[in-house]
Amino acid sequence: MGKITGFKEYKRKNFAYEPVKERIKHYNEFIIPLNEEEITIQSARCMDCGVPFCHSNYGCPIANIIPRFNDLVYRGKWESAFRTLMSTNNFPEFTGRICPAPCEGACVLGINEDPVTIKNIEYSIIEKAYKKGWIKPLIPKKRSGKKVAIVGSGPAGLSVAHQLNKAGHKVSVYERDKRVGGLLRYGIPNFKLDKKKVVQRRIDIMKEEGIEFITNAHVGVDLPISTLQEKYDAIILCGGATLPRDLPIPNRDAKNIHFAMEFLSQCNSIIEGENFDKKDLIIAKDKDVVVIGGGDTGSDCVGNSVRQGAKSITQIELMPKAPLKRDDTMPWPLYPRIFKLSTSQEEGCNMDFNVLSKSFIKDDQGNVSGINCVKIKWNKNGFEEIKGSEFVLKANLVLLAMGFLGPEQNGVIKELNLKTDQRGNVQTTNFQTSTKGVFAAGDMRRGQSLVVWAINEGRECARAVDSYLRDAPSRLNSKNHSFYEYS
Repeated sequence: MGKITGFKEYKRKNFAYEPVKERIKHYNEFIIPLNEEEITIQSARCMDCGVPFCHSNYGCPIANIIPRFNDLVYRGKWESAFRTLMSTNNFPEFTGRICPAPCEGACVLGINEDPVTIKNIEYSIIEKAYKKGWIKPLIPKKRSGKKVAIVGSGPAGLSVAHQLNKAGHKVSVYERDKRVGGLLRYGIPNFKLDKKKVVQRRIDIMKEEGIEFITNAHVGVDLPISTLQEKYDAIILCGGATLPRDLPIPNRDAKNIHFAMEFLSQCNSIIEGENFDKKDLIIAKDKDVVVIGGGDTGSDCVGNSVRQGAKSITQIELMPKAPLKRDDTMPWPLYPRIFKLSTSQEEGCNMDFNVLSKSFIKDDQGNVSGINCVKIKWNKNGFEEIKGSEFVLKANLVLLAMGFLGPEQNGVIKELNLKTDQRGNVQTTNFQTSTKGVFAAGDMRRGQSLVVWAINEGRECARAVDSYLRDAPSRLNSKNHSFYEYS
């Protein structure tokens, strides 16, 4: 490494955030990046460790070559750092913003010090690359003559499209919504991932590279997949795990109880200029909002509710509060599932753990007005209610953010009668489903997971599809071909 003693000399310094009172007035990204000199110092903290766990299976799912790009940044070789980053990660502008950074959890320095700011360095590399014009459309010099259809334009679909296009295949991406991006576009709030400045910026480049995007095309519902089978040499299903977990307790039919994704997708659509009938609007303004679910999706609901002017926001979670430090259940280099307030939670919400929702309360007009709850305690057999701990939460708007059960079973899964596992995920062998020529990748195949895992799924699936189309071993994992790297 360029600065062998850097980790001894410099302390970790994170990106700053715009003050809460200012950032809640808008939906724009509010991070304040470090300057080049500060990032150079942070990259110097990367140790010359014997085994860099940051890009092992414990760290980065896409095996980013983190020590190398850290070293290159320290030496001022930013363009080389960019090329190193792009050799393993199709979309660093996404992961550099929204990845929970398991790489930092596996950082060797993190055993007894603060880990290297890997995520911030990745963000800085890719944004400098855009600013300097190093990112250019990668148009294949030669086409294979094979045509591929990808169903779903989320991170897995975009990743497999990017890879297969580089390999020379003609790629068409079908998206059921009005805009491209899937979860990136509709699920993640704009203040965490700007749709026009970041997501659309990448989509526009992919279009220049020759990738075709077809929107308002709900394959398996409005458009039979058999139509695509007649037209394309291979089909890849990347529809995600979009089936939300419900809460079937008494009075679930009350008005103003919504799944989190209904709320989040509408918020993002409104920001992009889409109009909705007043009766269809899900608005938190002046309401007592209760978010059920303590994960990232629930946190995103909190952030949007704050910006809409909610009267109060309460986020409840069935599980206990996570520990503040690593414990025996998460030894290094496993990801440290410790308690940490998200930026949205810092903006204003009450949090409560070990809470079981017993029933919703309806008013005379059929609107939700509250939730009957009880505190619970966990034991080796599950949980039990604590007698005398019953309480009522006032709620005019309830958002269900309790995770996802898997892919929607109607549509392509039903039409092709695809084999699924016990959780409803599509079963594959080397990413190929039970129907020849039809592949699957991302959350639709492995279940709900991180964006970085979806990118990995797309890359690996692309290699399998490329091998299938060529009837020969894929070249997509070799750096000896110009289509693999930016050149």
